[in-house]
Amino acid sequence: LTENYSAEDKYRIWMRHRYRDCVGCLGELMGHDAFQVKELALCTLMKFVELEAQYPLIKIEWKGTLTFPCDLLKVVVDGLLPIHEDASLLISRFQEYMEYDDVRYFVMKAVTASIGQVMQKTKERPLPFYQQNVFSLISPINMPNKESEMVKFMVKQDNREELKLSKLQAHRQVFERMWLTFLKHKLPTGLYKKVLVILHDSVLPYMNEPTLMMDFLTVAYGIGGAISLLALNGLFILIHQHNLEYPDFYKKLYSLLDPSIYHVKYRARFFHLTDLFLSSSHLPAYLVAAFIKRLARLALTAPPEALLMIIPFICNLFRRHPACRVLVHRPGGPADMSEDPYVMEEEEPSQSRALESSLWEIQSLQNHYHPDVAKAAAVLNQSLSEMEDDISGLLELSAYELFDKEVKKNAVDVPLEFEQVRGLFGKKNDIFAEHFSLD
Repeated sequence: LTENYSAEDKYRIWMRHRYRDCVGCLGELMGHDAFQVKELALCTLMKFVELEAQYPLIKIEWKGTLTFPCDLLKVVVDGLLPIHEDASLLISRFQEYMEYDDVRYFVMKAVTASIGQVMQKTKERPLPFYQQNVFSLISPINMPNKESEMVKFMVKQDNREELKLSKLQAHRQVFERMWLTFLKHKLPTGLYKKVLVILHDSVLPYMNEPTLMMDFLTVAYGIGGAISLLALNGLFILIHQHNLEYPDFYKKLYSLLDPSIYHVKYRARFFHLTDLFLSSSHLPAYLVAAFIKRLARLALTAPPEALLMIIPFICNLFRRHPACRVLVHRPGGPADMSEDPYVMEEEEPSQSRALESSLWEIQSLQNHYHPDVAKAAAVLNQSLSEMEDDISGLLELSAYELFDKEVKKNAVDVPLEFEQVRGLFGKKNDIFAEHFSLD
């Protein structure tokens, strides 16, 4: 069969095989132990991508054929996503190439294909290193907002306007498919937090149909703890901006109120969103009363910096929902906690009997050891003003800031009655004073 080829053709075929062997070796070197070797292999392969785009190995049958070397780029992407080691350093080196709109487009397609190939074999078991590598590669993706911003391409095309590659809609479709493919598989716990932190800013605004993210957010919301708190951001966007209905939302939000909410790292974000969810004046009184009562009960073990935020928060709820003020003005609250009709363990707010109770917890906080907390709690003894308190500056209040504020206070001289110290240990007739004296 080879007799039909000329010597030049045979040489070209031989060179093509040698080139493929070279690409295969470079792909293997991306898994080398030394980072310098990985980096050189990466940069060489990307140079090949650029050159193959300019001088395609396939014959162009008609004008306008896309000449981007997708298969070669797939070798690079596979090298960036090893299954058994962290490749974040190499991925950070690759980020400069992601500034090219066409490279980013085909990397997203390659990542989607890679996830499908790798994750289908795990039977829903997370692959921590692989999934973390995928996240490291796709989370910094900087998507364009307008088609006019898409001007940086590695491959120069004559009639680019006719290609999908120049359409923002096509880029969003690939971006959306990539994220949905990534998030449909179970993630390691720590990765849920990382995804949810960036979801509302870096992912949802660039999806053609953000509501497709509902399944992932529902799963995350059901995990509990800080992950559920973070899932609120995405749910808030889908509910308020995309009119999505979420059954039993307030029941699930109520179930998130546990002692950890005053201590978690994402406390400010959680209370900001809870404030938004409870801002509607159409919410039933029993629901708001249940939230007020549960927050107040949990406040009994909260640190001072959280109390200085939650007391104005509760006051704002009373201003929005006057029907709940019966909690404050009910005469003769329970003599002890066992007589309180409120059922703390009840998961259904309507069954908690909060409206039958009183807010003795805040009255207890009026005797708090921190004077600022006691002063804030005493506000409920007076009639509340119509204007809501601005709690935005209190959401991220820390213990350090409280301490720093106390240290910087100007001390006021207070007259005190005391017995003057005599002797080393203070008391005049102390036995030690007979043997020791201060010189």
